[in-house]
Amino acid sequence: MASVATAFTSSLSSNPKTSLFDAHQSSFHGIPLSHPVRLQPVKSTSQNFSVSMSASSPPYDFRSFKFEPIKESIVAREMTRRYMTDMISHADTDVVIIGAGSAGLSCAYELSKNPSVQVAIVEQSVSPGGGAWLGGQLFSAMVVRKPAHLFLDELGIEYDEQDSYVVIKHAALFTSTIMSKLLARPNVKLFNAVAAEDLIVKGGRVGGVVTNWALVSMNHNTQSCMDPNVMEAKVVVSSCGHDGPFGATGVKRLKSIGMIDSVPGMKALDMTTAEDAIVGLTREIVPGMIVTGMEVAEIDGAPRMGPTFGAMMISGQKAAHLALKSLGLPNALDGTFAGSVHPEMILAAGGEAETADA
Repeated sequence: MASVATAFTSSLSSNPKTSLFDAHQSSFHGIPLSHPVRLQPVKSTSQNFSVSMSASSPPYDFRSFKFEPIKESIVAREMTRRYMTDMISHADTDVVIIGAGSAGLSCAYELSKNPSVQVAIVEQSVSPGGGAWLGGQLFSAMVVRKPAHLFLDELGIEYDEQDSYVVIKHAALFTSTIMSKLLARPNVKLFNAVAAEDLIVKGGRVGGVVTNWALVSMNHNTQSCMDPNVMEAKVVVSSCGHDGPFGATGVKRLKSIGMIDSVPGMKALDMTTAEDAIVGLTREIVPGMIVTGMEVAEIDGAPRMGPTFGAMMISGQKAAHLALKSLGLPNALDGTFAGSVHPEMILAAGGEAETADA
């Protein structure tokens, strides 16, 4: 690999006058261009976002600003009491979602619409969002294929519209918006910096997750035994992403305990096939556990999709309605959902066999 990198670097150095961004010469294909290419935004959502440019002053005087006094112990008690109360109330909950990437957040958002459903999200990272803070190759823009843009309309996220897809100017707009709406709801708790170390399995059914601080999970080999905690749940949604240090851990654990036969891993990239497959194959893989997002590709050997995000959103929504169905509540998959159902949810409810063959 090093030799390949060296050869590529040497090739660039031997042609110092060629610029990758030359307005009249494409260094990618060697095709002369008659004029610079300009990207024109075509359309944004119907919602008009305006920023007030008024010169109104803040409601305080910076020259004499002073905080109200507080005791340090009060801060400690407030944080501890509220967190421990959350741990107690979610020790036995309706749905536990493992992983707060784009699929996990979309699932939690959809579930949170039903105020009677208690949702706990377990995320090993300090910063939830997974890979949805950026587009591909650390670029900013997020591409979403239609009709998943209807979910963006619901969230109130502005985008540039093209024929078959839309582009959010920065992926962080999606992630920050969905988190701000989701975490404000009283029936949702995010436990970030917490890892799901194992599953609770009773009588052939997944019944919850085994948890620990993520830093503890990463240091079991450096310390003496550090036992975990648990969260029981009626339904577990595994949204652990593709293979990696904390990736695909849900399905890999199912294989290691003999509940599924194999985890073949995702195939090479094919965007068109991949996104349809991810949504179509989102399902309850074993009793009590639903798999969503890129973890679906790991268990089914579906192609990877690369930097397009619509399937993550719709797969997460579908997983939410599968969880509602498992809980015996109205859902979009069996026609009992009382609210409005976007067309993409109807597509997501379609037959899995056709998608698997794609």
